[in-house]
Amino acid sequence: MVTTPESNPLPPGSLEGRRALVTGSSRGVGADTAVYLSQAGAKVVINYRNKEKRAQQLVAQLTERGGEAIAVGADLTDPASVAAMFDRIREEWGGLDILILNASGGMETGLGEDYALRLNRDAQLSVLNAALPLLGEGGRVVFVTSHQAHFIRDAETMPEYEPVALSKRAGEDALRERIPDLRARGIDFVVVSGDMIEGTITATLLERARPGAIEARKEAAGRLYNVAEFAAEVALACVQEVPLDNTRLVGDVSSFVGR
Repeated sequence: MVTTPESNPLPPGSLEGRRALVTGSSRGVGADTAVYLSQAGAKVVINYRNKEKRAQQLVAQLTERGGEAIAVGADLTDPASVAAMFDRIREEWGGLDILILNASGGMETGLGEDYALRLNRDAQLSVLNAALPLLGEGGRVVFVTSHQAHFIRDAETMPEYEPVALSKRAGEDALRERIPDLRARGIDFVVVSGDMIEGTITATLLERARPGAIEARKEAAGRLYNVAEFAAEVALACVQEVPLDNTRLVGDVSSFVGR
């Protein structure tokens, strides 16, 4: 059963009429972000790779509460699948106003040695490129990442996570190169970076690979955000003024800077 965040940081109706796509939103941070956006009045595309049942449950939950949502499956590493997803969005709603690049991975097994780079860099650009014809002036693109990836050049991370961190930083860099083009189109871009998040699949896989890793990170950081708390920050990034450096850092970063 899909859970609902208890408090929404967005005022009711603040996103009325806006159309949003949240990649990787059948569960975790993506799902809670989609709930916040829907409760604020946005139409929301729930994107999933293989969790169709979860995605449909979330759509049902949102529509039962008066929202409008559709579930669209797509393998973001497959350009044809991505193109089909945006064809569906165009047919249903005619365009997009908000694109949240939340889907990421790389610790999974059996998907190839280069999967992290294909998903966290190549697929992010592929999705952005496919979305641009649907995004107009006043649109916004939000890229979700981790401090471990954002600061990978300044601070080492756990060896088990390093390939993911490097690939996500590569994705962030590639997306940042598009800022001038996005700005010319009247589209905002912002990176939302947070620490390890309790309850996510990445945290679970890290804990499995290195028992005690999440607790150790929690002690070092003082606290870790949970899924709903971090999703609230992602949702706020859709409406609040974009920082001058296009970066929204969530929580304490003292472990990553000033070294």
